[in-house]
Amino acid sequence: KVNLVAMATNSAVAKGVHCGQIISQTAAVVGGKGGGRPNMAQAGGKDASQIAEAINVAKAAISGQI
Repeated sequence: KVNLVAMATNSAVAKGVHCGQIISQTAAVVGGKGGGRPNMAQAGGKDASQIAEAINVAKAAISGQI
């Protein structure tokens, strides 16, 4: 199993970061679902072999938000 958590500071949220959106995109890569608030979100998944790709997706999502 895979557990994902994303957290952001208030200043990051002010710049456009939304953890709920990031975690939704990232969880899909590992075969899961998740969501949350702009400053904190969590998800679960089943495919641990895709963790490296999930991290790349998260980085791309963050870059696209700020």
